[in-house]
Amino acid sequence: MTTFIIRRLLLVPLLLFGVTIIIFMMLQLLSPVERSALYVRDFPKNEKAVDGIIRRYGLDKPFYEQYWRWLVGIKDPVSGERNGGILFGDLGYSRTASQPVNELIKNRFPNTLDLTIWTIAPMILVGIWLGVQSAIHHNGWFDQAARMFSIIGTSFPTFVFGLMLLMFFYANLGWFSPGRLTDDLMQVVNKPTFIKYTSLITFDALLNGRVDIFLDAISHMVMPIITLSYISWATFLRVTRSSMLETLRMEYVTTARAKGLPERDVIYKHAQPNAMIPVVTLAGFSVVGLLGGVTITETVFNYPGIGSAAARAAVNLDVVTVLGFAIFIGFILIVANLVTDVLYAVVDPRVRLS
Repeated sequence: MTTFIIRRLLLVPLLLFGVTIIIFMMLQLLSPVERSALYVRDFPKNEKAVDGIIRRYGLDKPFYEQYWRWLVGIKDPVSGERNGGILFGDLGYSRTASQPVNELIKNRFPNTLDLTIWTIAPMILVGIWLGVQSAIHHNGWFDQAARMFSIIGTSFPTFVFGLMLLMFFYANLGWFSPGRLTDDLMQVVNKPTFIKYTSLITFDALLNGRVDIFLDAISHMVMPIITLSYISWATFLRVTRSSMLETLRMEYVTTARAKGLPERDVIYKHAQPNAMIPVVTLAGFSVVGLLGGVTITETVFNYPGIGSAAARAAVNLDVVTVLGFAIFIGFILIVANLVTDVLYAVVDPRVRLS
C-alpha cells in the first residue's frame, strides 16, 4: 500500500507541470498588454508606457523565458518587490473583484468548502442507498420508481430546478433565503469579536457559541444542497444499481447464499463492498466538482462561492481571473484524483497489487 501511494505521489509534480503548461499556453493567446494584468493593476494610459511594461516584465521574450517568469515572478527594479509567480501564490489581479486573484480565492473558497462539506453526505449516501435498494428490488415497484426518478434527474436542468425551489421555498413559503447569511448576522461575523477559527461560517459559529448564526447559515444552504443532491442522486443511483446488479450475479454471492447466510449479510457484507468500486470514482469526481465551485447553483442562489466569482469574471471577460481559477481548480483535481486512487486501492486490493 505504501509503495502504491508513493508511486501516485511521484506523479503529482508531472501533472502539475502539465497543468501549468496548458494554462500558460492559454495565456499566450492574450496580447502582451492584456498579460500585463498579471503584474500591474491598471493598464498603462499611453503607448510608451505600454512598451515600458512589456520590456520590464519580459512579455516579449521567448516562450520558455516567459514561462519561467510566470512561475517564479520577477522582482520590481524600483520597489524590489516580487511581481507575479504562481509558485508564490500570485495569480494576477482580478479587475472584476478589484483585488488579487489569490485573495479572491481565499475569501470565496471557504464558502464553497462549507457548502461542499454539508452536501457530501446527503448527495453520496442517499444516492448509494437508492441504487442498492433499486438493485435489491430489481424490476419491482421501487426499482421502477427509482429508474423514473433517475431519468428525470439526469434530464432536469440545474438552473430550472433551482429556480423552482426559489419560487416554492422562498417566494411562496418564505422558509429559506438565497445568499450566505442575513445582513445583521453577517455584520456580526465581520466584527473582530467573532473569531474565525476555520473561516467556515457554520463551524466558526459553533466554536463561537453562536447557534443562531449556525442555523441561519444552514438555512441559506438548504436549497443549494437540495439542488446539488437531487441532480447527483440520479447519477449515483444509476451507477450503484448497475454495479450492484452485476455483483449480485457473481458466483461468490450465490455461494454465500447456498451456505445459508442471512440475505442481509449477503447483500451488505459481501455484495455491496465490491459494488462500491465504480462508485468511489464517481464520488471523487463529484466532490471535485463541488470544490471547484458549482457555478450554476451558486449563481442561481446568489451564493458567494468561487463558482459565482468565476462566472462573473467570465461575463466581464476578466481572463486573468478565469485562468487563475483554472490553476486552482486544476490543483484540486490532481489532489482529489490522488485521494480517489488511494481509496480505490483500499476498496479493491487488486488495484494496489497490480
